[in-house]
Amino acid sequence: MADLLGIECGATQTVALFEQADEVQRAVFGPANLRLLSDRQLAAHLRKIAKAIDLPEAVTIGMAGARTTADKKRLQKAAVKVWPKASHIHATNDLETALAADTQRKPLDRVLVLSGTGSCCFGQAPDGTTAKLGGWGHILGDKGSGYEIGLRALKACVFYLDRDGTWSALGQRILRRLQLNSPDQLIDWVAGAAKPEIADLAREVFAAHARRDKIAADILDGAASTLAKDACACARKLAGKTKPVRFLLAGSVLLKQPKFAAKVAKSIRSRRPGS
Repeated sequence: MADLLGIECGATQTVALFEQADEVQRAVFGPANLRLLSDRQLAAHLRKIAKAIDLPEAVTIGMAGARTTADKKRLQKAAVKVWPKASHIHATNDLETALAADTQRKPLDRVLVLSGTGSCCFGQAPDGTTAKLGGWGHILGDKGSGYEIGLRALKACVFYLDRDGTWSALGQRILRRLQLNSPDQLIDWVAGAAKPEIADLAREVFAAHARRDKIAADILDGAASTLAKDACACARKLAGKTKPVRFLLAGSVLLKQPKFAAKVAKSIRSRRPGS
């Protein structure tokens, strides 16, 4: 079997799997989004992966932000320079690589429901037809993502402070995580915070929810409902209202929070029975 290298680059991390002589080597690197990297930064990221792994015969790389044909050509060009001796290099986005990881090989319409730092739903039929919902970035979209969960937590905490004059238990958790002394300090913090930093606050929302925090429960109920609605809307675009569809849940939020993932799955089944 050929020496195969598969790379998936997302907003949370980059994971590389190298298969050689029936053994698989796994390596983890920093996050990568094509739209946020200069050509020099992109090359440096790929070279870091190449230094950690033996020379592959074939490479497939899926990267967040590789939306258009031009994006994929740019990624392909960078990968060819890093692995010039590879006989085959395929460059695409992280949605296609996540969908390709499905162990169920039965021909079926499939919809990937992705919630990590960002969010997106991506569907593919056996004939190659695709459908997409979301993927607009954190300003225009990312509904039900770690970023939106974190941002909604911040907004809810300051809303209830203004309305009720009390700083919530969830707010106290957030201040402790950020090592801030007062809610007023959130103004400067959030003005300079990067998307992953706000998304990281989702951990505090899940921790608060585990302690029956009502604000956290409302936030997560809304996120789960949004993801389920978007997933079913993507399925309708791909396969109509009644055809069987296989839904796959992916992304750091859904993979690291199994109870939340179960809530999303239950909501999907209630909206599209038989899924």
